Amino acid sequence: MTRDELNNEYFDWMYQLVCNEKYFKGLSHRKLLHYLHGVDFTYTIAMDSNRAEDGTDLRYRFGYERNYPGPMIASYLDEKPCSVLEMLVALTIRCEEHIMDDPDVGNRTGQWFWNMIVNLGLGRMNDLQFSKTQVEAAVSRLLNRKYERNGEGGLFTVKNCNRDLRSVEIWYQMCWYLDSIL
Repeated sequence: MTRDELNNEYFDWMYQLVCNEKYFKGLSHRKLLHYLHGVDFTYTIAMDSNRAEDGTDLRYRFGYERNYPGPMIASYLDEKPCSVLEMLVALTIRCEEHIMDDPDVGNRTGQWFWNMIVNLGLGRMNDLQFSKTQVEAAVSRLLNRKYERNGEGGLFTVKNCNRDLRSVEIWYQMCWYLDSIL
């Protein structure tokens, strides 16, 4: 297997985790997710390094699930930092498996992912309506923490939040968001 083949399979694996056919009925979001996978996840709050680490650890989960050896994953996939897509997918998996797991409801990994995409203002960004300019602006706003104080325009909006979410690590933003909707 070549590096490109493994990278393509890894992307397809992430894509299927968050793009369920039953919700999108034939619409593709590959352009959006490819763009997000092409942008390095950078952060200004030290604890967000945990989100980057979760994103790179996702590569090894993929390797384990697809029966690829760790050295192959390290050699072929660890050549670049965590992407925005990897961070988002890893965060949604952690949200579902560690906080919101409910066998009666089923797996909501895709739901958590698309809640963040919608909050970024990219919910209608399928392949037919893809705007690189709009996606670039949303990703820049996220990475530079230029969204609203309550998180609007970032990953999570928390109504009546007494903290400025621009100064809070992503993990706490997610936890406060989940508390606000339950």
